Amino acid sequence: MTLPGQTSAVPAARFTWTRTRAGVPLGQLVYGRRYLARADAVPLDPFELPLSERRFETVRLGGFFGCLRDSSPDFWGRRVIERHVPAPLDELDLLLHAPDDRAGALSFGLGPEPPPPLRRFNRTVSLERIQRAADAVLAEPTSVRDDSAQSQTREFLLIGTSMGGARPKAVIEHEGALWLAKFNLPSDRWNMARVEAAMLRLARACGITTPDSQVRGVGGRDVLLVRRFDRESTSAGYRRARMLSGLTLLGADEDVTRRDRWSYLELAEVLRRLSADPSKDSEQLFRRMVFNALTSNTDDHPRNHAAIAWDETWRLSPAYDLVPQPAVSLDRRDLALTVGSLGRWANAKNLVSEAQRFLLSAERAQQLVDELETVVRRRWYPTFRAAGVTPAEAELLQGAFVYPGFRHAP
Repeated sequence: MTLPGQTSAVPAARFTWTRTRAGVPLGQLVYGRRYLARADAVPLDPFELPLSERRFETVRLGGFFGCLRDSSPDFWGRRVIERHVPAPLDELDLLLHAPDDRAGALSFGLGPEPPPPLRRFNRTVSLERIQRAADAVLAEPTSVRDDSAQSQTREFLLIGTSMGGARPKAVIEHEGALWLAKFNLPSDRWNMARVEAAMLRLARACGITTPDSQVRGVGGRDVLLVRRFDRESTSAGYRRARMLSGLTLLGADEDVTRRDRWSYLELAEVLRRLSADPSKDSEQLFRRMVFNALTSNTDDHPRNHAAIAWDETWRLSPAYDLVPQPAVSLDRRDLALTVGSLGRWANAKNLVSEAQRFLLSAERAQQLVDELETVVRRRWYPTFRAAGVTPAEAELLQGAFVYPGFRHAP
């Protein structure tokens, strides 16, 4: 764990991953005695893993505690690591093979002392080289393990594969800070870098806290740079904020067929217990939910929400991974999480139906819905054009914004 205010890790806990006699994966975690004795010790997870001398156990998420799974690479990182390592990999292997640029403040190793951090960060001048490496990884079948494929994956292992999501990405150092570089794919229907940058601007116009972002041209293609909100540069190195995904906060399963706990309502209630400013964070979450409904960001799954802590206190993170999803249906669109008493329906009346769960009055919730609808309706097109989205791309995307069924009576 990199403790609040520090830039290097200290030993915090021992995690053991085994199987029960029935073959069920079992995770066990014990905090170190020296760690518990520290005056500045903080828990890995204040709900699931509070500071204690007890042995914690879990069989959820394949035997991994949620805060550990949050630190593991997601689809893109797994793809890169699996191409680099010839042997079959399990969850623990993936966690250990990922470089230490992961979200949050945890680090992992097999010894009693934390491994030395890898401090090699690329600069923006390296983006074209990284883009070529990403294209090479995408072009080769996962079964191919020739020398060129190995060299490309080794390259990515050095520049960062721990951040979540399915798109190629890398961590770079730019303007004295760490940024996440997100690359376009040749198969994209529109310029994803510029579209996501426009969405971040539009969200900010709706009163939603978002990270800084830039679009850089690289070899005739664009790359989106998003400033990391869990890192802060100091003269001694980078401070790291702790981070817990919405999936972990909800105690939910990531399998979309078992999403009974995927809920903005439940996430708001967790924030009421966790946040140092529950009223402000609850309204921010409500604004984000309404914005996702108005822009058809239907990929708003629990991993696209998080809480962060720079000290002992927790706050809702800035919004990230905001992407419009034009859909065929004009009457009804559903978000990934439950938004109201009528389930996941992205409908104005449904959005305000459980306003009290967000510490909002019905009147205030309705006011916010009306305000955000006006901003999105009037400003999405000029915002996207100002971000460099072409008229043809905007025409493809226009169906995502304030779809007709948004105001239908339930």
